[in-house]
Amino acid sequence: MTHQLSFDEINQFKEDYASQSQNYLAQLAVVTNGVQKASYNTQAVDRLNRTFSIEIPTDNVTNQKQSGRCWLFAALNVLRHEFAKKYQAKNFLLSQSYLFFWDRIERANIFLDRVIETADLELDDRTVQSYFRAPDTDGGQWHMAVSLIRKYGLVPAYAQTESFTANNTAAFNQALNMKLREDGLILRQLVKEGKSQEVEAKRKEFLSEIYRMAVIAFGQPVEKFDLEYKDDQGQYQIKQNLTPLDFFHEYFTDDLDDYVVVFNAPDHEFGKLYALPFEDNVVGGSPVRFLNAEIDVLKKAAIEQLKAGETFWFGCDVGKSSDRQAGILAADLYQTDAIFGIETKLDKKARMLTGASGSTHAMTMVGVDVVDGQARQWKVENSWGEKVGKNGYFVMDDEWFDEYLFKVVVKKQYLPAELVKIAQGTAEAVKPWDSMA
Repeated sequence: MTHQLSFDEINQFKEDYASQSQNYLAQLAVVTNGVQKASYNTQAVDRLNRTFSIEIPTDNVTNQKQSGRCWLFAALNVLRHEFAKKYQAKNFLLSQSYLFFWDRIERANIFLDRVIETADLELDDRTVQSYFRAPDTDGGQWHMAVSLIRKYGLVPAYAQTESFTANNTAAFNQALNMKLREDGLILRQLVKEGKSQEVEAKRKEFLSEIYRMAVIAFGQPVEKFDLEYKDDQGQYQIKQNLTPLDFFHEYFTDDLDDYVVVFNAPDHEFGKLYALPFEDNVVGGSPVRFLNAEIDVLKKAAIEQLKAGETFWFGCDVGKSSDRQAGILAADLYQTDAIFGIETKLDKKARMLTGASGSTHAMTMVGVDVVDGQARQWKVENSWGEKVGKNGYFVMDDEWFDEYLFKVVVKKQYLPAELVKIAQGTAEAVKPWDSMA
């Protein structure tokens, strides 16, 4: 049944508003200052003192600038912290641009695969639409970084520096995605016409063009380099003529299979493994999989990993209840209900089901403050540069962890044996439009 607003109702709304004097005071505050500033809860900020009982020694932060590469920055932060601990070089940086180059090529390839596989479906099919909506994007997952590292290795930041386009991806994304959509339509038509040889010839031609675009945008990926740095004691270190794969295998522990992405999605069954095949970026690489578990499982494993001196990758809804400039993540940071005189009660499950919240950003956890056996606050290394937050670091209260943190990447040894067994089993694939995406 539809409802048409009447002027009698509108007049009643006006009377209801005027009947409470605090409404006008709230109006003055919000009209002048905006919702967030007017509802800013300083008590929530005062609770967070940036002192942590467990803290990994880290220093300089990275900056993804105007790009969506947080997942890659966070993954490489975890690995560079491993390098820092092993070789006493805490300010050593790895190149995001190097892996980002190969990510664009690999994603283009897998997109063309998907186009060919679904060519028999109509263009308005929901799965086909999801592929064409975002053929090659910046965002990503932990497993996507693993796939790239395993295939292409690692290089120091100085060996493959950031290009303008790597830091400002919008224009390149637009050009690349327009091309891929056109290429996709051509391949769909060739498949429908049964021209299999032409399909493969065109695929190769298209990928060669995309490689050219990527080189022009990001530079040719480095093939060999000299590893050269000074450690924390000022001692000079050098090893010459390394390939990216040499560097990875010689200087890092390839224990990437020991990590599990543990998700807290209350709108899905707990104790179950899910796969997101539409987010895989490398054919033959590590599939994107999430072990869904209660939030306490994530928290306990996270604390144990930090106790062991290891940082971890996590995904969250960073735009919710956060002060970007101050580097504050507090669940009650903005008292918007109070200022509007309303009461909203959507829990995490309801927010996921309605699209109100989801994982939008990846960062690196480097510390936690545990008091009387309970986590009180968490130290976060972001990738937005040192001018955001306190020298690039954020502080997160434990309630924010519960409400807006969705996934952590932890080692199997910090999880219950029964969950490890599930993580090693068969995963149920979800659709591209699932709330886990």
